[in-house]
Amino acid sequence: MSFLPNTNRSGLSDKELADQYRDSGDMAVLGELYGRYMELVYGVCLKYFKEPEAAKDAVMQVFEELVSKLRKHTVDNFRPWLHQVARNYCLMQLRTPKNLKTVEFNGELMQNEETVHLNAVLEKEENYKRLEGCLDLLTGDQQRAIRLFYLDNKCYNEIVEETGIAWNQVRSFIQNGRRNLKNCMEKKEQEAETN
Repeated sequence: MSFLPNTNRSGLSDKELADQYRDSGDMAVLGELYGRYMELVYGVCLKYFKEPEAAKDAVMQVFEELVSKLRKHTVDNFRPWLHQVARNYCLMQLRTPKNLKTVEFNGELMQNEETVHLNAVLEKEENYKRLEGCLDLLTGDQQRAIRLFYLDNKCYNEIVEETGIAWNQVRSFIQNGRRNLKNCMEKKEQEAETN
């Protein structure tokens, strides 16, 4: 598909054209700037919509979005910015309710809700036991910081006030404690699977 010849009639850079359009609102300036990248926008839209006509319509819709967006924003790197605008437009269109597809399902194929619920409860209980065991293996400061942060929902500053430990040290205890917990939980899960 070919839109407009990719020419640089004015000799201005993308940034200069974007700034000129933002200041003047001159549609000819915007047209020249957008004309340089219509093929790019079409390619992005075709990738998402998979239909040439839908992609062509989207190219025009993206242009209409630029009319207002470029008046509000200062754009230093127009090409990547435009690529993101086009991508976001396509994703938003695909997420609209009219584009969401629903599928009927056969209730007989589903697992019994009571069994699934019971299995989930038992699995959670096992995870809590593993977590408690792993928490007990952490160093005192890591264990305390993890409990305050995750179980008591305290922020770093509250933990600093309560413990007297420096902010950076609290952050370190939480990060290291979380990593040690993760490793311990994975190890215990592997042990449970092999037994």
